[in-house]
Amino acid sequence: MLKARHLVKEFGTIKAVMGVSLDLEKGDVLGLLGPNGAGKSTTMKMITGYLEADSGEVEINGINIEEDPIGAKRNLGYLPETAPLYDEMRVIDFLNFIAEVRGLKGHQKRKHVNRAIEMCFLNQVTRQSIYTLSKGYRHRTCFAQAILHDPAMLILDEPTDGLDPNQKHEMRNMIKEMGREKAIIVSTHILEEVDAVCSRVALMNYGQVIFNGTPEDLRAVSPDHKALFVQLTAQNPHEILLSLKENFPKAKFLVDELESNYIRVKVHHHKKELNFNDRFFSLCKDKQWRIDNLETKEGRLDEVFRTLTMPNSRTDWPTASLIWNKRNDPTVTGDLGKL
Repeated sequence: MLKARHLVKEFGTIKAVMGVSLDLEKGDVLGLLGPNGAGKSTTMKMITGYLEADSGEVEINGINIEEDPIGAKRNLGYLPETAPLYDEMRVIDFLNFIAEVRGLKGHQKRKHVNRAIEMCFLNQVTRQSIYTLSKGYRHRTCFAQAILHDPAMLILDEPTDGLDPNQKHEMRNMIKEMGREKAIIVSTHILEEVDAVCSRVALMNYGQVIFNGTPEDLRAVSPDHKALFVQLTAQNPHEILLSLKENFPKAKFLVDELESNYIRVKVHHHKKELNFNDRFFSLCKDKQWRIDNLETKEGRLDEVFRTLTMPNSRTDWPTASLIWNKRNDPTVTGDLGKL
């Protein structure tokens, strides 16, 4: 559905986007993440044809957007961050206008407009002027114009911005439902939306894609991913750490808390440590260590986001991201040995 290759956009001395490549298939819902100024909106504007790329190319459903912009945009629905609406129009008049712009007439026009109204829960406000709408209803109206012609691909920039919790829930359900039949890009700052609606994640920073994978792949970047936190009580907790290291030489043990009668340890066990859990519990039983608390961390997306996008991490992120991308995208280049 989408093939974007090596997109570059500069505004004077500002390098907004530097060589971004993305692919989407039908059924993909891609969460485009990144801090302010990372280049997300600029990338989406180039994909939609709203901005012309300085270099690179975009194909929508096999159609090059530079060679046939109208043909490519027939396959697109676009919800910008700031909803572009005509305030003096009524909601129904605006949607009818958009339908006509899209070439819909007669029965087809009524069918598509009514479908968009129902999907976006606009029935109560169709006769209102747009300037009288709340921010939530304005956003829904703009979302309705994006899906009105039933496009094969959707580009949604901050689709839940300004919505109350109930409206966010409705919007996410709509995106998830449409994601089964369409290709969708969702730009968001709300990390919980990644888990709620996205099947894939692309993380941008400094105008580049520094990570491209599944939400689980991203969570796995966390230093606490699959880590075991265990609190053990014993007469001499200082000896616990020595015994653990002796019995599990390939695992990593970090003291999280140490008191006179207990120790709390973070454990990263290597996959080569066969039957780690069984052996660990047997050791606790033999040593008569009491397990007071035991939990496994999956890794938090907000921690990973900060780790990869904080200014002082700029020299750290290329290694993990380039290794992942080179393994999965043959167009990515770079000397992994030097990294």
